Amino acid sequence: MILKELKKGETGLGYLIERDGYIDIDDNKKIIESIKNEEWYIPFPFIVHAVFQKADTPNANGRVYPRYILEREIEKYLLKCADRRGYGQPDHPVDVIISVKELSHNIIKLWWEGNTVVGDMEIILSPGYVKNGIVSTVGDNIANMIFFNKLKLGVSSRGVGSVENKKGINYVSSDFDLLCWDIVSDPSTPNAWMELNQENLKPYLENRIENKNYIIERINTLL
Repeated sequence: MILKELKKGETGLGYLIERDGYIDIDDNKKIIESIKNEEWYIPFPFIVHAVFQKADTPNANGRVYPRYILEREIEKYLLKCADRRGYGQPDHPVDVIISVKELSHNIIKLWWEGNTVVGDMEIILSPGYVKNGIVSTVGDNIANMIFFNKLKLGVSSRGVGSVENKKGINYVSSDFDLLCWDIVSDPSTPNAWMELNQENLKPYLENRIENKNYIIERINTLL
């Protein structure tokens, strides 16, 4: 069966592609000093922390992921993480297959902060890049863009399922199947950023009072 990508505002069955967060860097003194001293240095393993997705919150595509659906999919995905199979690739291929030759990262940990899915991601680096700064893989290139070009890159979900409109709100249905999170350029989930320092994620967690009010408002519209 050939599925199409569901664009912003569309309902039905298809690929659900989101753009959920940014990679953002802070000053890394070791890297800056190594550049000044003409010495190569990159952290290994190269771990970044991220806000991956938010439940019961409308994203830029106008879609809402109910908490119970995301909880189910996160539980399934954690089994992949335990086997080091939480991998993804750059951009958003409209495919259920995750290409091995295009792997750029591996998600190693996920947990909930309120209605926000938070986690740790390891960028996959080659020995040549770790030792000498030679870019030869997709992961090497991602790391190079983040640290030395200081580009903001996003993390986003890829999945398959249907979207149903209920009184003007597009809800992801219970047939949703989370495939992976990819690295992309634009976000859809509000304030979903990626940081080197986990403490820096705190400003990006949802305002629980505002989120609670939104949920109550949505429930009232459906009654």
